[in-house]
Amino acid sequence: MKPSQQVEKVLEHIKKCSPGQNEFYQAVNEVLFSLLPLLNEDSRYLEYNILQRIVVPERTVIFKVNWLNDKGKIETNLGYRVQFNSTLGPYKGGLRFHPSVNLGIVKFLGFEQIFKNALTDLGIGGGKGGSNFDPKGKSENEIMKFCQAFMLELYRHIGKDTDIPAGDIGVGSKEIGYLYGQYRKITNKFDGVLTGKGVNWGGSKARKEATGYGSVYFAENYLNANDDSLQNKICTVSGSGNVAIYTIEKLYYFGAKPVACSDSRGTIYHKKGIDLTTLKAIKEITRQSLEVYAEIHHDAIYIPVNKYPKGGHAVWHIPCDIAFPSATQNELTLTDVKALYKNGCKLINEGANMPTTPDAIDFIKEKGILFSPGKAANAGGVATSQLEMSQNASMQRWTFAEVDIKLHQIMRNIFDIVYDTSIEFDCKGDLMVGANIAGFKRVADSMIEQGSI
Repeated sequence: MKPSQQVEKVLEHIKKCSPGQNEFYQAVNEVLFSLLPLLNEDSRYLEYNILQRIVVPERTVIFKVNWLNDKGKIETNLGYRVQFNSTLGPYKGGLRFHPSVNLGIVKFLGFEQIFKNALTDLGIGGGKGGSNFDPKGKSENEIMKFCQAFMLELYRHIGKDTDIPAGDIGVGSKEIGYLYGQYRKITNKFDGVLTGKGVNWGGSKARKEATGYGSVYFAENYLNANDDSLQNKICTVSGSGNVAIYTIEKLYYFGAKPVACSDSRGTIYHKKGIDLTTLKAIKEITRQSLEVYAEIHHDAIYIPVNKYPKGGHAVWHIPCDIAFPSATQNELTLTDVKALYKNGCKLINEGANMPTTPDAIDFIKEKGILFSPGKAANAGGVATSQLEMSQNASMQRWTFAEVDIKLHQIMRNIFDIVYDTSIEFDCKGDLMVGANIAGFKRVADSMIEQGSI
């Protein structure tokens, strides 16, 4: 059977045994078909059934979370932890609290995490988790109660040498604090079982900034490889959470000008450049809508969601040189990339997990727009989480500068292996192919060496 037929067979199988998980199918489809240059060259991966084995999680945990709201009423949510692959080390991946979370979303994120973590070369496996709990509109007490109830089940399945969760959408330092406090109370242990902790109790400096900083480091490396740089580039960034905020911060460091960002309610466009102090105050302190930004800066334009282009998002229709999709999956559509191309965008650098739809990726490749896949470009967050694990294990605390230097080098190494792999397999610098093959090889080779476990 030809490699392409094997891939089709695997895809058919997971659709039968995992119905209704479209995001998971999308992630698997993208990875497996991009592996064809490798599979055509090396038959070992088919002989050892690596494709069939790597798309099945080693363990999937689904649990009920009962918690008391402020009115004394019991509410129920679903919790998930998908421990996908531990071949290279303990499971590592974030927890997402968002109403869109379901098993398919968690499996797609966990599957992507396998290869992202492999690219860091830091000895961590892939996993992901979360809940359909929505922190928005909840009181501080309700968020704390939910986190404590969530950890009451999760603690049974995690450990510093087994599975080390972190934050993701809806899970920031506050939520990690509540989760960790409950873990300590239940287990009577103070260990590195979570990352993204407060710096006073085992956290790493630069962790909050890491995904955004790393994304920009990757973009700069890619532009340098094409005899260009971020200097004087106009940039648009989706989202306004940690990834987006610290992407914007580091873009200024490299001399670029970020002019737009977004949240679930709308997009802000500030032609002279996003005011970082205002953005941080709105999103990190008062936690308000970006609409407030336009009330403070009268020369900025606020575009509400109901004014977005049909089938698209306003942030991508603002002229730019580089786009940084940094919010959530499938946010960058075919309509959006056509607008980016028309406006002269040179590079799309993914800061989120799988933010670009498949038809949009096809268009990007057809038009020759430079494209940095998320599993490479946004690996800075998990890389710094592993640095936090290292500090916990050695009882050390590194300075912000020390962590940032290590992050910068890790992102350089990731770019080099991804770019070199794309050239090795004659993919003309297709970094998506390079990232998938490089990450897959590290995991698959180790799976073969460890036997049929």
